[in-house]
Amino acid sequence: MLSLYFVAFRSLLKKEINRFTRIWIQTLVPPAITMTLYFLIFGNLVGSRIGEMGGVSYMEFIAPGLIMMSVITSSYSNVASSFYSAKFQHNIEEIMVAPVPHYVMIAGYVGGGVARGLCVGLIVTCVALFFVDLELHSPLLVALTVLLTSILFALGGLVNAIFAKSFDDVSIVPTFVLTPLTYLGGVFYSLSLLPDFWKAVSAINPVVYMINVFRYGFLGFADISIPLSIAVMIGFCTGLWLVAYYLISRGIGLRT
Repeated sequence: MLSLYFVAFRSLLKKEINRFTRIWIQTLVPPAITMTLYFLIFGNLVGSRIGEMGGVSYMEFIAPGLIMMSVITSSYSNVASSFYSAKFQHNIEEIMVAPVPHYVMIAGYVGGGVARGLCVGLIVTCVALFFVDLELHSPLLVALTVLLTSILFALGGLVNAIFAKSFDDVSIVPTFVLTPLTYLGGVFYSLSLLPDFWKAVSAINPVVYMINVFRYGFLGFADISIPLSIAVMIGFCTGLWLVAYYLISRGIGLRT
């Protein structure tokens, strides 16, 4: 039985990977172009005026955050658009009636989002190497952070797609939630520069923890405790997984 479930997972994962690699010009190239512009504008032009931050050049400081931004956006949008498209075209019913546990279906869609997030993250990292010399302080921590972040936002995209009733609903969360969270997540500044009130406000932003751990993996310093940040990421992943499983098992947002 487990082997059959694995076949189902592998098939769904393969479908999701084929989906974004088939249109790679739309899914993999734009993040690289966007991050190149970020490096040119914020790194070269603005960064030369700011100087150092945290004991490193401003370009080195923002590079991990920009990589993480691309991973977050790609992981989220891949699952949100794919799952909602399956709902819109009524293909999701075929998966729902298949003799496959719901957690296998969730794992397949989330795996596709993680795959795209990792691909985009690798591409953006290669782009960053043209602008700054990146050295890994903790490769294991970098790998763990990018994996947990991809899973978290892939699950977030799945929950969004479950509730979405139109394609406009799919774009609302990235515009009004993801963008503010990432820009206020410490990508372009250190939390040590903030007043106490805004430090407290930043503590409720999950992206802050992800970017700080990821930055620590490259540069060896962070504004927030590493064990606490990892615990927050695992907690959010677990919570979103349970929410997604509950919604799908109850058929909420899926039955029309």
